[in-house]
Amino acid sequence: MRKLVVSEFVSLDGVMQAPGGEPGFRHAGWVLEHFAPEHDTHRYEELLETSALLLGRVTYEGFSAAWPEVTGEFADRMNALPKYVVSSTLHEPLEWNASLLKSDLTSEVEALKRQDGDGHIFVHGSRSLTQELLKRGLVDELRLMVFPVVLGSGGRLFPGSPDKTSLALVESRTFDSGVVALTYARK
Repeated sequence: MRKLVVSEFVSLDGVMQAPGGEPGFRHAGWVLEHFAPEHDTHRYEELLETSALLLGRVTYEGFSAAWPEVTGEFADRMNALPKYVVSSTLHEPLEWNASLLKSDLTSEVEALKRQDGDGHIFVHGSRSLTQELLKRGLVDELRLMVFPVVLGSGGRLFPGSPDKTSLALVESRTFDSGVVALTYARK
């Protein structure tokens, strides 16, 4: 059975909104002052573990507008992966090797996890989708690249007071940039 892995950039105060400079957020691009080549290596290692991407509509639209124009080993892998998009407003056919999940999120994700495949299903960005997957207990691993910045505002990974969820630390890695990569699994 494949794992569902959520991999996110987050600030120390849990903000995950607009890390790469997406418009509409006053702190947009907050990862850029701390980003280092070793982070790209880390993300590429994750991408090699990936057999499919699960994305929300907003992330899909941003990624599908940008990635097909990018070249190189990372981009080639990213562009070739099958993508599954959760949306109530998009209609098929979708571009960028993507399919729309059409029915119940829980049953669709459980069916994806049961499919044959060597790699995991990864979620990047997709804040609303990630929150819903966590709430439904569908996430097997949570991988956080925590950046040494406090933003004070913005969309958070864990908004409000979610139900208590205990996780087990599986791996940690510290980068010279001060960024820490943490991997947690469900207990």
